[in-house]
Amino acid sequence: MSGRHTGRTSQGLRITALPKTLKLLFRLAPRQLNDEIAFAKVELKRKGIQVGVAAAFLAVALIFVAFLVVGLIVAAIMGLATIMPAWLAALLVCAVFLIIALIGGLIGVRKLKKAMPLVPEETIRGIKYDLGIAKEGTGFNAALLDPASPEAKAAKAAKDEAAAKAKAAKEAKAEAQKAEFPHASEPELHRRLEQRRRHIAEVRDELDTELDVKPQVGFLVGAAKEKLGEGKAMLDQGRNAAGQRLAAFSESTDGSGVRWKPLAAFAASASILVVLLRRLLRNP
Repeated sequence: MSGRHTGRTSQGLRITALPKTLKLLFRLAPRQLNDEIAFAKVELKRKGIQVGVAAAFLAVALIFVAFLVVGLIVAAIMGLATIMPAWLAALLVCAVFLIIALIGGLIGVRKLKKAMPLVPEETIRGIKYDLGIAKEGTGFNAALLDPASPEAKAAKAAKDEAAAKAKAAKEAKAEAQKAEFPHASEPELHRRLEQRRRHIAEVRDELDTELDVKPQVGFLVGAAKEKLGEGKAMLDQGRNAAGQRLAAFSESTDGSGVRWKPLAAFAASASILVVLLRRLLRNP
């Protein structure tokens, strides 16, 4: 795991960390999903064992039910043996069972023949024909709908080849995934899931902080105010210095220099302002 999110980030503008955060989330999500699937397989295996044990008990119960049916049949035979020979009573009960089985079998076979085939072949053929017409228009070859036609066989062979390639690609992908994510025990899966879950939660919380506009705008406004304060102080300092120089210059000249004092002060202030603006633009 990356050490980037081990603690709180520094104060200030953090929007530049957004791509790294999203990249980390995209890297952690597949690993978390793979471990969740592996843990689900372990859980299903455990439940399958429990279902197998339950099925074994149910099989034992069904065996004893079969014994019960056999006992009832024996009781029926022995009851009939009180009024006729035992062999005749057994033969009579077997004949009744045979008649019931024949009647049920004949009815089932007749109904099954009526239901065959189980798929609506004509409807399916019509739907395929309509789809072919909608896809290719009058150029659709209806012979493709006949499984015995050469066109249908060629199309089936091409489809089988594409399916084989897709299956091979899927198996290769599964092998690569198995190599990347080796099998882990159930405690190891628990540990990795909990650790990665906490990591994802921390990354998600930091993503909210990075996407929060107010702190970022506040930081920019504070930096701008600080720069403006520094510029204002420098402007006042320059203005005072220019005033002192102009006062010294006025004292060193005659009375005609008084009329140029406002203009010289304005020119000095303008030059100082230009210099300060250049510094502010160069150092944002």
